[in-house]
Amino acid sequence: MTIECRDVTKRFDDLTALDQVSLIVQAGEVHGLLGENGAGKTTLSNIMSGLYRADEGTVLLGGTPTRFTSPRQALLAGVGMVHQHFKLVETLTAAENLFLGWDECPRRVPPKHLFRLGSELGRAYGIDVDPQAYVWQLTVGEQQRLEILRVLARGATVLILDEPTAVLTEAESARLFSMLRQLADEGKAVIFISHKLRHVFSVCDQITVLRGGRHIGTAPTSELDVPTVAEMMTGSDRPEAHFEPTEVRGPPVITLEEVHCSNSRALPAVKGVSLDVRSGEVVGVAGVSGNGQTELAALATGLAKPSAGRVLVGGQDLTGKGPRVFRDAGVGHIAEDRVNTALVQSASVRDNTVICHYRSQLLSDGWRLKHRQIRSFARQLLDAGRVQYRSTSAPVSQLSGGNQQRLVSTREAMLAERALVAVHPTRGLDPGAVAAVHRTVRDQAQQGKAVLYFSDDLDELLTVSDRLVVMYDGRISRSYNRSEADRRTIGRLMAGLTVHKEPR
Repeated sequence: MTIECRDVTKRFDDLTALDQVSLIVQAGEVHGLLGENGAGKTTLSNIMSGLYRADEGTVLLGGTPTRFTSPRQALLAGVGMVHQHFKLVETLTAAENLFLGWDECPRRVPPKHLFRLGSELGRAYGIDVDPQAYVWQLTVGEQQRLEILRVLARGATVLILDEPTAVLTEAESARLFSMLRQLADEGKAVIFISHKLRHVFSVCDQITVLRGGRHIGTAPTSELDVPTVAEMMTGSDRPEAHFEPTEVRGPPVITLEEVHCSNSRALPAVKGVSLDVRSGEVVGVAGVSGNGQTELAALATGLAKPSAGRVLVGGQDLTGKGPRVFRDAGVGHIAEDRVNTALVQSASVRDNTVICHYRSQLLSDGWRLKHRQIRSFARQLLDAGRVQYRSTSAPVSQLSGGNQQRLVSTREAMLAERALVAVHPTRGLDPGAVAAVHRTVRDQAQQGKAVLYFSDDLDELLTVSDRLVVMYDGRISRSYNRSEADRRTIGRLMAGLTVHKEPR
């Protein structure tokens, strides 16, 4: 089914998020919707999927003007959206979330039957998620896969995917692309939003670029190339940054000694890992999501206590001390889930900038906050991170996902007096913002800080890291200097096909 937007405009107070944007996505095609953070992609998608209403303009579905009043109404009409920020109920199981609000699900159904139905749907679409696990027990990658499955299972004729590959491995992305091509061949319209341009060129038939809330252009993918699209998105041709690896490294700053840790389901997740992260180096952690990376990051930042082993920062034993002690020891943390962990969505932009700094003498005198200094500090931090914001008093939830991530990355880099633990810090960012994060991380290393960097994107790790370690099944299977890293071998290690235990 074809979906069309005609001269759609959307305003939020004084901010014009969309300015007379038009878009046509034909049945039977995969259409890439691109733009930098804040360009209006998600706002336009939210209008098409019933979450927002346009102030001006028209949305047509199958040639018929429509005005959805809710996402449920849009989904019943055949328009389904998988959001970048998840819309799952954390206290329910994956299977319960999968069938929640679905009219085809019986009102009374035994849990075992529901789990079986969930497993069958997962196998049918090639998406592996444990139907019995509670959402809060799933990794971010598993939650993303559940969101995709939830919309696909409802048979949407128009499918909108907002950064669907941000948390998927290359193999999972390839399966998703195959699925999207099949859906397009069946006559469905697919809108694919991504900052990974190589993914867009792999799967999309048409590409539309937005910039600053305006439509810049639409063309067949075959008539475009990456530099052209990048220039359309940014207004300039930005080459990818290249960083030379650090040769001289100082003493260990973060040290993990034979640490063991369980996940939220009380299952072993980290199994005897030993790792040193030295001053002045970036250590990248490669691995398929769910192999212990989340728990390893939690150990390195005090969010989790090891069941065995020790965690040291600057030679000081901080095992089991808690995140505040780690922060006081100079460890910054760019959390994996910026929405639920790194930010307080109901609080203001200003409060979120100082939420980890409020005890400093600059911002308080021990019992009273210095509000004038806080306002000045917030503006300086936001400007340093190139965060686009309407007002420092506005809720941080009103920032785009990319601008929220810029805020978090800048705030945590300022906290990182000794070390920075960055967990998927570029997830959902546009190419310009990704390059900015990479420069920030490399600057931290140049200043003598230790950086532990987690990513599912091997290309990113090879760009930003001095040294790579590969995690599989809760263990570090191999360590490489960047110069000796072999992409094919690392890929096999990530899949568990070749495992060589090496010392740290």
